[in-house]
Amino acid sequence: MIAVTDCRPNCGIQHRGAFTLVELLTVIAIVAVLMGILVPVLSSARASARKVACLSNLRQIGVAIHSYSDDYSGNIPFGPKAPPFLSPTDFYSSTGAVTSLISLRTGAPVGLGLLLESYLSSQPTVLFCPDSDQRFITEAELAKVGISQAQCSYYYRHASVTSLFDSGGSPDRLRDRIVSSNLGRNRNGKRVRALAIDTMFLCPGDLAEFNVMPRTHHRQEFANILFADGNVASSRNKDGRFTVDIRNYSELRDAYSKILEVLEHADEE
Repeated sequence: MIAVTDCRPNCGIQHRGAFTLVELLTVIAIVAVLMGILVPVLSSARASARKVACLSNLRQIGVAIHSYSDDYSGNIPFGPKAPPFLSPTDFYSSTGAVTSLISLRTGAPVGLGLLLESYLSSQPTVLFCPDSDQRFITEAELAKVGISQAQCSYYYRHASVTSLFDSGGSPDRLRDRIVSSNLGRNRNGKRVRALAIDTMFLCPGDLAEFNVMPRTHHRQEFANILFADGNVASSRNKDGRFTVDIRNYSELRDAYSKILEVLEHADEE
């Protein structure tokens, strides 16, 4: 007589239940550890890439300045002369001092903005650092050139005067202008070397309605510098030496002097 074995479906197959709580917590802990390792590495890699891109921008600006100088008898981009009265709506000194503006309230190109038409026409975005600490739309700022006041990401040193108002003399005096063949010396008697540097600018918040706003880069940890010979370098912002802090209204009149002081620090790098 043949014995009949009771063999139901899936007979003999062992089933494994879902993850236990301990296993689930172990997986979560491993993932958390991996994220803790990878996120800072990826963040640092992105910051390094933006730093290199900023240095590349400054290098291209340097090439454009030298091309301009070759075409204009050794003069670097300068001016135009601004109206004699300075206001937040036209934040450009009549003396033609250091500026981050690329166009005036009238829309007229100024400073590095003079390079846009012929020397940076195919790459105007190099005037903007890719590592801004504030929300900044490059295309929107470039669209203002020819229409209203616009600024880029870099202080540009096309003159060495610091006064807010024109005292009657011409800002075109050779001793005030920076020319490629005769850079001269700064207020500390050191040789002028730095032509442009990342803006690190802190100001009262209510000036925003005049398009005068805080503009800082690289979390204020360092500043990238363009030197007159075309070389570029990155320097740590030790003790805020490259930061212009005029959040106190009493310091507004010293703004240009403070900006020039930043470039004088850069001369020593």
